[in-house]
Amino acid sequence: MTAVLTALGTMTLIALAGWLLATTRVLGPEAPKVLARVVFTLSTPSLLITTIGNAHLDLLLTSAALTTWITTLAVAGIGAAVFAGVLRADRATATVGTLAASYLNAGNLGIPVAVYVLGDALAVVPTMLLQLLVLAPVAFAVGDARAGRRRDAVVRALRSPLTIGALTGLALALTGWQPPAVLWQPLQALAATAAPLALLTLGMSMVRSAPPPGSARKPLDRRHWAGVLTATTLRTVVHPVLTYLVAALVSVPDEARFAVVLMAALPTAQNVLVYAMQFDAGQRLARDAQVITTFASLPLMVAVVALLH
Repeated sequence: MTAVLTALGTMTLIALAGWLLATTRVLGPEAPKVLARVVFTLSTPSLLITTIGNAHLDLLLTSAALTTWITTLAVAGIGAAVFAGVLRADRATATVGTLAASYLNAGNLGIPVAVYVLGDALAVVPTMLLQLLVLAPVAFAVGDARAGRRRDAVVRALRSPLTIGALTGLALALTGWQPPAVLWQPLQALAATAAPLALLTLGMSMVRSAPPPGSARKPLDRRHWAGVLTATTLRTVVHPVLTYLVAALVSVPDEARFAVVLMAALPTAQNVLVYAMQFDAGQRLARDAQVITTFASLPLMVAVVALLH
């Protein structure tokens, strides 16, 4: 318990360092974007290649992975039903709401949690694969009403560095081929930067630019807050509880159950806001759900640790 709380404290302090860097602008106003690009294009893909490439693929056939897939898709299904059926949101907004409820911050926060708390980056692999290879392409296919843009968006999702990193790692694991040291060692060095840089990026993202002088804040209606409440409740309450229940039902071992529930307690991914911008819908919903679930995630993870570890 003490070791896990120490790991959470380490993560918090690194994120706080990122917040201080962004607040003081020591690295300049463009630093958060540049650092995020480094994490997205180099560090995290390298981690996926080296982690999945050395893994036994039976990890994708375990009861823990099955629990992750069942519960994530169930939460996505519930979210889609509520946003489309109850809240009567348009297709693009319903897609954004569904992603806000089910698409986890597996990169900027999931990888550090897996590395520092669980001691193994493999814990986040089933979640990342589901999101990169299923949720994102389906969301682009459904959420963007413009056929040409929709096809382009799906292609971009499949060509993203994260997807390429995951597929490259899968290919290495399937073939059993080990790249030569001159290639593998640089990838390992870049992979080692993924967790700390992701936490710095997360901390920087919590600093928001001041609105332009004289700009008026748009009023938010009840439907907006109903959507935010739906997404945040599914993200912070329903998904972790459902994961615990399904894990118990399929007899996931205690340590693995702790890992999958901890992953389910992650907040909404920052990518959801990027997707909302692509769809030109639900941007405030994505932003508010991300902020609320991010602030709620730390006490939620502490509660998971206290109850299950």
